Amino acid sequence: MTLSGIRVLDLTRLLPGPYATMLLADFGAEVIKIEEPNVGDYARVTPPMVDENSALFHSLNRNKKSVTFDLKATEGKDNFLKLAETADVVVESFRPGVMDRLGIGYETLKDINPGLIFCAITGYGQTGPYAQFSGHDINYLSYAGILHLMGKTNEKPTVPSVQIADIGGGAYPALVGILLALLEKQQTGRGQFIDISMLDGVIAWLQTMLPEYFVKKQSIQKEKLPLAGRNACYEVYETKDGRWLSVGALEPKFWKAFCEEIGKEAFIPLQFAPIAEQHRLKAEIQAVISEKDLSEWMDVFQDREACVAPLLTIEEVTLDPQVLEREMVQSVNDVQHIGFPIKLSERPASIRSVAPRLGEHTDDIMSAIRKQYKGCDRE
Repeated sequence: MTLSGIRVLDLTRLLPGPYATMLLADFGAEVIKIEEPNVGDYARVTPPMVDENSALFHSLNRNKKSVTFDLKATEGKDNFLKLAETADVVVESFRPGVMDRLGIGYETLKDINPGLIFCAITGYGQTGPYAQFSGHDINYLSYAGILHLMGKTNEKPTVPSVQIADIGGGAYPALVGILLALLEKQQTGRGQFIDISMLDGVIAWLQTMLPEYFVKKQSIQKEKLPLAGRNACYEVYETKDGRWLSVGALEPKFWKAFCEEIGKEAFIPLQFAPIAEQHRLKAEIQAVISEKDLSEWMDVFQDREACVAPLLTIEEVTLDPQVLEREMVQSVNDVQHIGFPIKLSERPASIRSVAPRLGEHTDDIMSAIRKQYKGCDRE
């Protein structure tokens, strides 16, 4: 497989780090979870449970191995250092300085393994006045200005139902950084330190907002954002049966098709009219959309390209023909998994094993390491 032969030591827990290392494991890397004895990754006990582990843990930790080390004890630290000598990548998500205090920070590890790639995923990064702050997804979105811009004008901001900063601002940048560092290592033989801040990651999402601010130096108002519900052509409307329909008719040809199908041809030249006019358009469009059920509207737009889509429930997503065709729901050993968002034609990802039991591979892996040390007369 693509990453076959790459050994990753994963000290992360919960979501951002495990998601990044899951993708590495899906493409063939040997990912070894380093877990605290008797406790392990907190995600193991997040309901609902599948067996002794949770559904969330199974989803994020497929294709991985688990060893247990007490990193605060001499034996656990020594075992980790021995294992780190054999690794290509270490991924951790402690606050800055924790790994150094444990005696297993980057400076220590690179002395014993100069080719090691060390990726630290934190909320605010290794530097700056917020570096030691605690935080969660909602806090990173707040500092990034994103949460302030979510929801309707003059109403309480809407808290996202998915973890944007954890995955989009943390896991994916970490994955890209690790792959870039592996390419660099192929050329130079040297490893490096990767500093991933989830706040940095979500600030980088502001591509349609910050560039405008840099030029105009004016506050960004969410009611004026074209992709945040300002215009009637990019909005959500309620159907007769209490369901919802999204309209993303940004291009004039899609807007024209949409207006024709709802019998509002007079709206076609008003696509980018002032805000006050947009409120009128939305109200009139909503009145029309309320006349039919969601399924009826989907029939209406079935053969027209107007960028119209239903708001599916989670249950409907798992049964959707596009989702099934793309194999984004898979079942292995009676455990359902989310499929692979990255599809390679030559060396695709695969689910080769379910999530490991706590410490399941400790004896096997450490036995191999001890044999290696004995063979090199290093013990």
